[in-house]
Amino acid sequence: MTQARPLTFDQFVYKRPDLEAMRHEFEKNLREFSQATTPAVQSRRFARLNALRRDFVTMYNICLIRYTCNTADGFYVKENDYFDAELPGYEELSNQFSKALLNAPFRDVIEKKFGPQLFTLAEMSLKTFTPDILEDLQQENALITEHTKLKSQAQIAFDGKNYTIAGIQPFEQSQDRDTRRRAAEAKWQFFADNAPAFERIFDDMVKTRHRIAQKLGYRNFVEVGYARMKRSDYTPEMVANFRKQVQEIIVPISQSLYERQRQRLGLEKLKYYDEEFKYPSGNPKPIGTPEEIVQNAARMYRELSAETDSFFRHMQDARLMDLVDRSNKAPGGYCTYIPNNKAPFIFSNFNGTSGDIDVLTHEVGHAFQVWSSSGFPFDEYNWPTYDAAEIHSMSMEFFTWPWMHLFFGEQTDKYHFSHLSSALHFLPYGVAVDEFQHIVYENPEMMPAERNAAWSALERKYLPQRDYEDNAHLSAGRLWQKQNHIFNSPFYYIDYTLAQICALQFWSRDRRNHKAAWNDYVRLCKAGGSRSFLGLVALAKLRSPFEDGCVESVSGEINRFLESVDDSGF
Repeated sequence: MTQARPLTFDQFVYKRPDLEAMRHEFEKNLREFSQATTPAVQSRRFARLNALRRDFVTMYNICLIRYTCNTADGFYVKENDYFDAELPGYEELSNQFSKALLNAPFRDVIEKKFGPQLFTLAEMSLKTFTPDILEDLQQENALITEHTKLKSQAQIAFDGKNYTIAGIQPFEQSQDRDTRRRAAEAKWQFFADNAPAFERIFDDMVKTRHRIAQKLGYRNFVEVGYARMKRSDYTPEMVANFRKQVQEIIVPISQSLYERQRQRLGLEKLKYYDEEFKYPSGNPKPIGTPEEIVQNAARMYRELSAETDSFFRHMQDARLMDLVDRSNKAPGGYCTYIPNNKAPFIFSNFNGTSGDIDVLTHEVGHAFQVWSSSGFPFDEYNWPTYDAAEIHSMSMEFFTWPWMHLFFGEQTDKYHFSHLSSALHFLPYGVAVDEFQHIVYENPEMMPAERNAAWSALERKYLPQRDYEDNAHLSAGRLWQKQNHIFNSPFYYIDYTLAQICALQFWSRDRRNHKAAWNDYVRLCKAGGSRSFLGLVALAKLRSPFEDGCVESVSGEINRFLESVDDSGF
């Protein structure tokens, strides 16, 4: 008997949720949950409350995907506006759920079944919400949408044609230096022309978030940001020490790699528009059309493991990927999850660069993780906290190394060298973004020019090779404005750097013993969000990035590998 084909994403039914009707049923079940006289009654109400939450999140994510795939779709523009206004009300219900959970009459029964992390997450969520901030949350959501729309509608004029932000990137990696320079200038002209809008949106975001923090009883938004990110087992002080290790250990290695690049390219000085152009023969580019790339990915995941084979076939059959850049599509890449359909969804903007493969394997890591932990009945355990989630995505980039020849052919060694060196280059930039946000939110009264000056100082600290030539916009400290996370996901970015250290450990372990490393990775994926960040790191048999010596140990092994490669012929 043949198995029925799954519903495809375009067949998923969307219906705007009626929040008031949901509120009525939710509060009724919440009362019965809180007043339960037996574990069985409590369990039934718990299941019903989670079903109501899944219904809402399902519709929200279908809307999010269809809106970001086409920000000019009038219907989903209105639906997205609806969620901007109503999500704070949903958060209020979730806040009531957290309070009830912490005071459940048979809390020990739930904790025995699901572990203590669910209650830790409930405690964290109570730190980030009060009904007094509903209007502020609506304002924050509206500003995030305004920022997304501004970037998604970018039309960058270059050599007689218009390009999106993603679409201009291949020209920024051209073998012709003048083309690189002009493409970079064209892209940054868009940001310069819109600098007043970017700075006004961000200024409003900072003020709104500071107001939220004060209403919640905090000194500033830093504490709120950490609580939103569900960081229960490390502090800003531990993160600051991690940044210090990156500055002392990684920055010198990164600078030596930039010097090797300058010598390879035969340049007197590496300019900002040269940094992403790695080799005289050109950067490695993926072979084939987007459709052929996906077919090669299917082969790769079929050969990697039975689990990834089953998963990726479903992603194809249900059409749960939108990968190619086009006008009016939101920038960037993401993976989200539609719980009622048990469907991950991957969104990206292919543009013909090696980043297409990076983003595919990265987002597949997220999708495979949430697919693996979809058996948990609530969102808190379907996903881990963001710091742990990025371990899955970044590690998948390295577990797929043995199949990169499918995408790069004779350029595979060049890709491997680029990928690994880029991982080290990323760390200083990643911690600079994090420190910038600490400075901004600890000093919410700063003017836009002062924020730009703070960014310039961080570039001198973490990215001293940076030379903006005569680009006035970038020389004024505005490069940070390209980073979506700074606007839309405050304090997220450090998670990539912490996860990168963990992923590089998996790279090392995979080279020594693939079976053991892969089994630990799958175990990590199946655990979902059932443990804290450091708890999941331990479960995967990885060293904590905060542990003294960890950064040095990981970077040392990577640096030795890179030094052993003869890149002069690339």
